[in-house]
Amino acid sequence: MHPAIFSRTYAAKSAAEVFRAIKRDGYHGAQMNLSSLGLESLPLELPESVAEQAGALARESGIRIAALSGTYNMAHPDPNYRREMCRRFINVLQAAQRMDAPIVTLCTGSRNLHNMWESHPENTTPSAWGDLRHELDFALREAEKQNLILAIEPEPGNVICDAPIARKLLNEIASPRLKIILDAANLLSLKTLSKQRDIMAEAIDLLGPDIVLAHAKDFDATGKVVAPTTGVVDLRWFTHLLGRTGYDGALIGHGFEAAQSASSVKALQRLCEIV
Repeated sequence: MHPAIFSRTYAAKSAAEVFRAIKRDGYHGAQMNLSSLGLESLPLELPESVAEQAGALARESGIRIAALSGTYNMAHPDPNYRREMCRRFINVLQAAQRMDAPIVTLCTGSRNLHNMWESHPENTTPSAWGDLRHELDFALREAEKQNLILAIEPEPGNVICDAPIARKLLNEIASPRLKIILDAANLLSLKTLSKQRDIMAEAIDLLGPDIVLAHAKDFDATGKVVAPTTGVVDLRWFTHLLGRTGYDGALIGHGFEAAQSASSVKALQRLCEIV
């Protein structure tokens, strides 16, 4: 494993500035967002050569681009919104291919109109599942054209809210292009901390062969997201479990301020060394 960071941790809006900051702080990789290149995360148009330049700068800096964000609310109840996002999503796939990002990350979304990370009573309905499936089927067809992998993350407020439901989706779709991002913090709540080792172990058992990205988010005793290993999430156990599966990809820190990035990389490096 190697330490990586969300590019949006930094306020910079150009590839040169972003990769300079990532290298300065000691990270080996990054999960990119097109907003870090001065574009919308899902742009209406993809300017010529922007993605190619980002890929070249990453290689020159020795930074591995682990993934590019293609996140939008795939379970949004408005079909017009979803159609618009599909058009924009194609530009993200093209950008990923041009910058040599092997994975595009997704959000399975929520029926919540105002916040795709917040739960909604209709998230468990057949209609929400059907809309998500329709979006994923489209996304997978387009990803195949660019020879890319798509990765979804179990999120407590989303249609795919935990590891068992993520396993159900993977089995149902049965596509080698659909994989998993696993974030231990998203499997937990303050009420389940006493069981966190068992919860993480279950998730790894269910999803281990399909994990292509790992997030190292942490939170404190109030639920506030904090820098990795400074909170109550047992990230040492999480990375130990990942290592047992043979996972050797990026361990991505996020949710902390840019001022904490230099200290956070040291914590992530120590986690990466756990066997």
